[in-house]
Amino acid sequence: MAAGATAAAAYDWRFDSGRLCLDLVATAEAAPGGPEPLDGPGQLGRWLVGAGLVPAGTVFAPVEGQWVGRFVELRDHVGQLVRAQIDGCGAESALERINALAAGAPPGIRAVRDAQGSLVRALSAAPECGELLAAVARDAVDLLTDPVARARLRECEGDNCRRVYLDTSRGRRRRWCSSEVCGNRERVARHRRRAAVARA
Repeated sequence: MAAGATAAAAYDWRFDSGRLCLDLVATAEAAPGGPEPLDGPGQLGRWLVGAGLVPAGTVFAPVEGQWVGRFVELRDHVGQLVRAQIDGCGAESALERINALAAGAPPGIRAVRDAQGSLVRALSAAPECGELLAAVARDAVDLLTDPVARARLRECEGDNCRRVYLDTSRGRRRRWCSSEVCGNRERVARHRRRAAVARA
């Protein structure tokens, strides 16, 4: 399949959590109780391109349903481990699975010239599922073994939002996964509450 050729998903494909592995975890929050956001023709490929794991225009071998299942499994393990870190508890089985996937080799990359002569990133060969999983698992390992990055993990304070993000703001005072989405919703709700009080 061509990764970019997909229909628009109901999920707003945002990539603002600050890390590749956290962007994968965010897809679990897309439609609680609804259809799997990564499932269906091209959805996983669309995420892989949007997250920057593979360059736009990458052609995959046929992505079987098994790919989606394996990415969902990794997403669940990363989510468990990240939230365990935030809560100060363990998630040993998730850690073991992430370590096992991180031991694999990520896709090979190379620099090629684009139509304008600039160097751009390309993959050395059509990516295999295990290689892409290894790249995400390695990002999770890098994040969770870096004390500075680990200390910046936050869960969104927005109503009905559980996205985890990396707080890189000045003063570490970021409260929402996105100021434009959850932050704006909170500001609108606060304005409506004030307006209701004023009318009363």
